[in-house]
Amino acid sequence: MNKVLIITYYWPPSGGSGVQRWLKFVKYLTKMGWEPYVYTPENPSFTIQDTSLQKDVPESVEVLKLPIWEPYDLFFKIARFFGGHSGKPTDMIATGKKSFFQKVSSFIRGNFFIPDARVFWVRPSVTFLHDFLKANQIKKIITTGPPHSMHLIGLALKKKDPSLRWIADFRDPWSEWDLLDTLSLTKWARKRHRALEKKVLTIADEVITIAPFHVARLEALSGRKVQLITNGFDEDDFAGIVHKKTSRFTIRHVGVVDELRDPRPVMEAVKALCLENQEFANSLLIEFIGNVNSAFKNYVASDEQLNKVTRFVDQIPHTELLKLYGETDLQLLVLAHTAIAPGNLPGKFFEYLASGNPILAIGPTVGDANVILQSIGVGQVFGRNDIKGIKLNLDRFYCYWKNDFIYHFKEISSFSRKRLTEQLVVLINEISL
Repeated sequence: MNKVLIITYYWPPSGGSGVQRWLKFVKYLTKMGWEPYVYTPENPSFTIQDTSLQKDVPESVEVLKLPIWEPYDLFFKIARFFGGHSGKPTDMIATGKKSFFQKVSSFIRGNFFIPDARVFWVRPSVTFLHDFLKANQIKKIITTGPPHSMHLIGLALKKKDPSLRWIADFRDPWSEWDLLDTLSLTKWARKRHRALEKKVLTIADEVITIAPFHVARLEALSGRKVQLITNGFDEDDFAGIVHKKTSRFTIRHVGVVDELRDPRPVMEAVKALCLENQEFANSLLIEFIGNVNSAFKNYVASDEQLNKVTRFVDQIPHTELLKLYGETDLQLLVLAHTAIAPGNLPGKFFEYLASGNPILAIGPTVGDANVILQSIGVGQVFGRNDIKGIKLNLDRFYCYWKNDFIYHFKEISSFSRKRLTEQLVVLINEISL
């Protein structure tokens, strides 16, 4: 049996898109002759939990856990006490005017915890895993970030035992990650991030990432070949979805809403169309599922028209979300408004594709998401300032809904989790021992 150790911060009962990439890889690796081991924190600090994902963890997989200390719980308690914030991560990401507490806290987070607040877990993890790998004769490891501290574990293990073969998986960039731009980094901190990133990119035996844009950027930073394995969808999850005629024209957004991912351009188009077309206004429902920042909720609540048609739902189990795809008429995708947005291909993007629903997206019109959407014929990306285009598209999909239009999209099986795991297996096998 081929053995591989996967080092990941996110693992069930953690929820959200960050956990699913490697959860699904592990699921299918076990079906392809591999014996994956998973190493993850015993007591991680995450805001989204989803116990329904436990069903995808194969019984044969050994999950190793070690306690972690991280300052997030204390940080968010202080945020609520001094800053007047909810303490949710979505409220702490600020790109415009910041409160005094946001300024101080973002400075501390960005300059004292490099690459992130999980860095305190690196040293004890290396000590534990070095012995475990030897005892179990495991010669291949995979680290996935963010948090990019996971890559530092791989880096240290590789230095201790150069015979190890190590794959570093970047689900987001590192030194060019848009989140860093919100953390008031000093020049020293920027330099430190780049130096650590360069070590990982240089020393890892293989580097993979999720989007063509990120492949190009990581290759430019490292001067080496970077492999592309996108996120995807699990065919097993979508096998039982039944599409039903909705009583209201239903638009749904799944996932995080913060200042980097701001749906207001769509809401402005919605409001304009509601004021022009009372029938549309009476038929519409917009639902945001997941973590939504207070600023956007307040924006909706302050507008009488938008407040009538909008609903916010806290995070729900993935199994329940899958059912809702069958009761949705249009999926809303909001790509981050940052320099790396052309590479935004989040996990939910591929679930949107698998849902069989059309997609309305806002973000860079020249980017990886738009290329895929238009090649499949499932939708398109509109620029944030293209209110007219967004409005016309909303009206078109509303008319389709009224007339029971049936969509026919092109084949998307290349993005199935099984196919993607086959790509991963080829890569793991090619790493020479």
